[in-house]
Amino acid sequence: MTPLPQRPRLGFFVSHRGSNMRAIVSACQVGDLNADPALLISNNRGSAALDWAAENGLAHLHLSPKSTGSDEALDQAHLDALVDADVDLIILAGYMRKIGPKVLSAFSNRILNIHPALLPKYGGQGMYGSHVHEAVIANRETESGVTVHLVDGEYDTGPVVDQAKVPVLAEDTPEDLAARVLAQEHQFFSETLVRIVSGEINLDDLG
Repeated sequence: MTPLPQRPRLGFFVSHRGSNMRAIVSACQVGDLNADPALLISNNRGSAALDWAAENGLAHLHLSPKSTGSDEALDQAHLDALVDADVDLIILAGYMRKIGPKVLSAFSNRILNIHPALLPKYGGQGMYGSHVHEAVIANRETESGVTVHLVDGEYDTGPVVDQAKVPVLAEDTPEDLAARVLAQEHQFFSETLVRIVSGEINLDDLG
């Protein structure tokens, strides 16, 4: 895979609010992260992330199997859009679909996701959002956290890039834990990207 440029262009995939995307864009804007937000793609026509992108001048597209006609056509449309926008690194920020094989191949070791638990625990199909935090609390875990990982063809199985721990308190509800984990996500995803862009973390050593 071609090495990342000194200032990579970021493509975001988001299904709903995109709060992690917003945190990363903010890190770019204030100069903490040496990267350029280039494109947002959402499978949800009504997502708040699309509205935010429109209001903030970020190129954005709604692409879904319904709008393109099939999963195969969606995969090709994703690839075309990413290439047209000169995207170097793809960020999944709450994207609720699998990435197609064409994009996975073209962007091997260049697709990152963040998961609200310490993988390999509490990962896989159906383990997202409140489902994760409910399971963590039900199993009486004393810590949870966030995992940034490379994306492959399955849910949450790609190589781990880095993790950060978050304590689980005795009185926590799933909502309490979710809020604490999300706050860590916003900080940790950007920090991990800084380490990737600086060369401290080489994604090709992981995949």
